Amino acid sequence: MDRLDPQTTPKAMPPAAHGGVPQGAFDPWSFRDEAGVTGSDLVGYKVEATDGGIGKIDDASHDVAASYLVVDTGAWIFGKKVMLPAGVVNRVDHEESKVYVDRSKQEIKDAPEYDTDTHTDPAYRDKLGGYYGGSPRL
Repeated sequence: MDRLDPQTTPKAMPPAAHGGVPQGAFDPWSFRDEAGVTGSDLVGYKVEATDGGIGKIDDASHDVAASYLVVDTGAWIFGKKVMLPAGVVNRVDHEESKVYVDRSKQEIKDAPEYDTDTHTDPAYRDKLGGYYGGSPRL
């Protein structure tokens, strides 16, 4: 395994984007530039996981480095709502009013439970961001 010299900075590191995260790095709390979200009101859009629909967007935040979607799952998880960090959004189809996320239904179902009273709590956001962290799945 190659080791990086702590005295040098990798030359291949791209410039920072949105909140200091290097371009190409996965940031769970920021929409990807290529997703087509910029300036869009996504409330009411249907959400598609990699293996099927999960519900409709009930709330959406576009806060810098803190963006998310709240999805009403309807009958899929017995009327529960789930919170999805913005980074899991793969693309948006505005003509069809659909948001595609790069996670499976099971991954979303197994995520830390959404609670309207604590969804802005840093500990919950760290837990949720950690759960969805890592590279986006293409």
